[in-house]
Amino acid sequence: MKLIDRIRGARLVGVLTGAGISTASGIPDYRGPDGVWTREPSAVNAFTLENFMADADVRREFWRSYRGHAAWRAEPNAAHRALADLDGGGVAVRVLTQNVDGLHQKAGLAARKVLELHGSMHTTRCTACAARFPTTEVLERGDDDPRCAHCGGILQLDVVLFGQTLDGEVLGRARNVAAASEVFLAVGSSLQVEPAASLCTVAVRAGATLVIVNRQPTPYDEDAAFVLRDDIETVVPELCAAVRA
Repeated sequence: MKLIDRIRGARLVGVLTGAGISTASGIPDYRGPDGVWTREPSAVNAFTLENFMADADVRREFWRSYRGHAAWRAEPNAAHRALADLDGGGVAVRVLTQNVDGLHQKAGLAARKVLELHGSMHTTRCTACAARFPTTEVLERGDDDPRCAHCGGILQLDVVLFGQTLDGEVLGRARNVAAASEVFLAVGSSLQVEPAASLCTVAVRAGATLVIVNRQPTPYDEDAAFVLRDDIETVVPELCAAVRA
C-alpha cells in the first residue's frame, strides 16, 4: 500500500517532531551540520541541570541565549501548517514534539493535540517552590540571573535540561499515542535523544508504519517503512496535500 493511502486510511497518525521542522521558521537546530552545538560544542554546558544549578555564570549565559532567541519572533512554516491542516481535514493527528517553541499550536493545532515532551519556553518555573510565570514577564525584568518573586529561588525556563527526567505523565500519554498510531511520522528529529526517540520503537512494535522525514540519517532508519530525505518544508506539505486530495 502506498504511503499516502496508509495515512489516509489511518485511524490515528502520530507525529514526533524535532528541531528540524522549525529551522525554516528561522530557529536553528542543535545537532545539524550548522547546529548550535555543532558550531559551539561548549554551549551544551548551559543546558545541563547540574551546571545550571551550580554556576551563576552558566545561568547568565543560558538566559542571555534565550533573551534574544529567534523563537520569540518565529512564525509557523509550511510544515507546521500542513500538519494542522491535515488534522482539520479529517485525519486524526497527534503531535509529540521535542520542540519548546509552541509553533504547532500557533499553526492552528489544538493544544490538547500537542504533547510538549521537553516543555515550553513560554513558561518559567521556580526550582524551589514550583511557581510558574510567563517567560516574557521574567525577561522583561532584565535580570541576568532571575529569581522567584515568591521565594527567591532559582528560576529555570520550563524546559527539560540534560540530567532532568521528562514529565512522567506527559511521557506516558505520548507512549499511548505512539502505541495507538497506525502511521507514525518522525519529522525533523535526529532521533538521538531518549526517551523521546524510543517512541518510534513503541509505534513499530504496536504495528505502526514508521515514516522518517529528516535530512540526516538517524539511528531508527532501519526500522522505518519509508525514509524521506527531502526538504521538510517541501515534503511534509506535499505529503499532507496528497492525503487530503
